[in-house]
Amino acid sequence: MDDIVPGNLPPDCPVLIAGPTASGKSALALTIAERHGGRIVNADASQVYGCWRVVTARPSAAEEARAPHALYGHVAHDAPYSAGHWLREVAPLLPDGPRPIIVGGTGLYFTALTQGLADIPATPPEIRAEADLIPLETLLADLDPRTAEGLDRRNRARVQRAWEVQRATGRGMADWQADTPPPLLPLSGTLPLVMDAPKDWLTARIERRFDAMLAAGALDEVAAMRDRYDPALPSMRAIGVPELMDHVAGRLSLDEARQRATVSTRQFAKRQRTWFRSRMGAWRRIPPPAA
Repeated sequence: MDDIVPGNLPPDCPVLIAGPTASGKSALALTIAERHGGRIVNADASQVYGCWRVVTARPSAAEEARAPHALYGHVAHDAPYSAGHWLREVAPLLPDGPRPIIVGGTGLYFTALTQGLADIPATPPEIRAEADLIPLETLLADLDPRTAEGLDRRNRARVQRAWEVQRATGRGMADWQADTPPPLLPLSGTLPLVMDAPKDWLTARIERRFDAMLAAGALDEVAAMRDRYDPALPSMRAIGVPELMDHVAGRLSLDEARQRATVSTRQFAKRQRTWFRSRMGAWRRIPPPAA
C-alpha cells in the first residue's frame, strides 16, 4: 500500500481513485480509508440510485460500516441526476470533515471536479421527452460540429444531453463548456490514481463478478423493480439491468441474459479505459490488485 499511498500523505489531502468497472477500486478506497483515514465518496453514476446495490456493485452494508461513505444509494430511481447534481452534493464534503476518498468509474464526474463544469441550465421536461423519441443518429446529425467532435458518439446519454442543451438554449454544449468556471478541487491538490487494468485480466474479473452478483441476489433486486421499469430512465440503463429485466419478463433465458450483460460490461469498460487514457494523462496509473 505504501507504494501507492505514501505514509506521509497529509491528512487533508484528497485521494481520487478512478478505474473501469470491476477493477477493484472500491476495495482500494476502503483499504486507504482504514489505514490512512477518510470518507469514501461515490463517483459512479449508477451507484447513486437507491434501488440498486447488488447489480451496481455498490459497497455492502458491512463495508459501509467499516468507514464513512457518502453519496451512495441516495437518489430515487426516477429522479433527475447529472454531473451538475453530483458536483453540488460533493462540494460541502470537501472543506470539512474526514479526508475525501473519491472513487468511481464516471470520468465526467472527475473531470467536472478537477477541471470545472459549465453552469448549463436544466433541460425542460418537454424537450427531454422530445429527445427520448429521436434516434441517436438524428441527434448526432443535429449537433454543431464542435460539440459532436468531442462526444463519445455511442453514448446516447451524452449525445442526448448535448442535443437537449442546444435545443433548449440555442448554444452548443462546446460553447457552454468554454465558459467553464474554476474547478472545486484542482488536480494539483490531490493524490489522483487511475487503475490500469489489462483487458484480459479485466474480462475474467467481469465474468466472475457478474456470477457473484447473481449469487448475491441481483436477479431478485431487478425483479423487484419490474412494475417501475422504464428503459428511458438513466437508472434503468445501469449495466446488467436491461438484460436481467428481459429475463424477468421472459424474453431471455438466464444464460442469455448473463452473456449479454457481460458483453455490455466489457464494452462499457472499454469506453471507460478510452476516457481515462485520453482525459487523465496527468493521473498516476496503478496496477489492479493481484486477485
